[in-house]
Amino acid sequence: MTRFTTLLASTALLTGAAFAQTDNSGLGHVEGQAPATGETAATPGAPVETNPSNAPDQQPASADQTRAPQPGAMPEIVTEVVAEGLPHLWAMEFLPDGRMLVSAKEGEMMIVTAEGEAGEPIAGVPEVASEGQGGLLDIALSPDFASDQTIYFSFSEPRDGGNGTSVAKARLVEDGGSASLEDVEVIFQQMPTYDGDKHFGSRLVFAPDGNLFVTVGERSDPEPRVQSQDLSSGLGKVFRITPDGEAAEGNPFAGQADALPEIWSYGHRNLQSAALDAEGNLWTVEHGPKGGDELNMPEAGLNYGWPVITYGVEYSGAEVGDGQTAADGLEQPVYYWDPVIGPSGMALYDGDAIPEWEGAMLIGGLVSQGVVVVHLENGRVASEERVPLDARIRDVRVGPDGAVYAVTEVRGGGDSSIIRLSKAAD
Repeated sequence: MTRFTTLLASTALLTGAAFAQTDNSGLGHVEGQAPATGETAATPGAPVETNPSNAPDQQPASADQTRAPQPGAMPEIVTEVVAEGLPHLWAMEFLPDGRMLVSAKEGEMMIVTAEGEAGEPIAGVPEVASEGQGGLLDIALSPDFASDQTIYFSFSEPRDGGNGTSVAKARLVEDGGSASLEDVEVIFQQMPTYDGDKHFGSRLVFAPDGNLFVTVGERSDPEPRVQSQDLSSGLGKVFRITPDGEAAEGNPFAGQADALPEIWSYGHRNLQSAALDAEGNLWTVEHGPKGGDELNMPEAGLNYGWPVITYGVEYSGAEVGDGQTAADGLEQPVYYWDPVIGPSGMALYDGDAIPEWEGAMLIGGLVSQGVVVVHLENGRVASEERVPLDARIRDVRVGPDGAVYAVTEVRGGGDSSIIRLSKAAD
């Protein structure tokens, strides 16, 4: 566990390597709500995860696929709350001027200043289906935002017969201290529509070529989740689309009968973390069952196995399907967590304020209640560390100042906050 110093509003100063994460045994065993990692000291070379696996009889396909050692050099991290009292947040994106554009689950979007002041809700956000895990989800700026002021956002869209994940774009217009979305257009709809309230995904990531990756879930229930394996269904997929919502050129199933041309990869469960690495490759983390959260680098046309193979077990403790963890033609995860971290939000650390994290992937932990820092070498996980924050982390971003900003889903049973992580002064 990363050594850190924490300075939270109206809390005591805590320092040292042996800080333990808060026990969350009272949380239910539903998506992202299992007990968190137990007490673990920061010991270089030792795995940060020491709790028993949910599926102890399952063995990883390779020794470096789970429970990686902690790195030899771990920074001391100072944290401070920069904004609080916010509605139930889901995502954050930095605007070019350093302000933060945030989405809230119940359907609000607002701008938060660098000083932590939240503006009035932005007008023009479409209706969302906010029951269960649904709501207003991810937000992303157009690659040409400076000139077109266009934003993209995903949301669980109410539809006849149910709901589904959709992607919209709009112009963000500010005038006289207020803001609104104009020219709102839904450019992509995950199909089929399903009457449920779970596993919508979703993250939006623009690739270097200007196309947009969209991650979605498989809607959780036994009947729809098998459609992760169905190329004619939009459930449990990574899509690659143009900024106007069309299938991107070069997608692997373009022209194939009974296959959606927008699909990039398939066989996924519920993808709520996605980011590009320094080479422009897409990385994702998806919620597994009870155990089995997966880190993948989805490649064009590949099948990532759910629900045919998986690590972990059903929430009931039963095997998932036939209990297989590997099969021919199905991809292994680069890395998995058992117990789960409850992944949500992800960012490549490309700043210079925390050099020990250079090139690392920073993953929000709903269950681990902090930031999970994964160090990659040659496409594999070399080490893992954790920054405990005593809150369910819904999104993670690297700020223009090189600090890391973590969005809490709730904190202490109250509203959401934004926490700034920086390296302690020598």
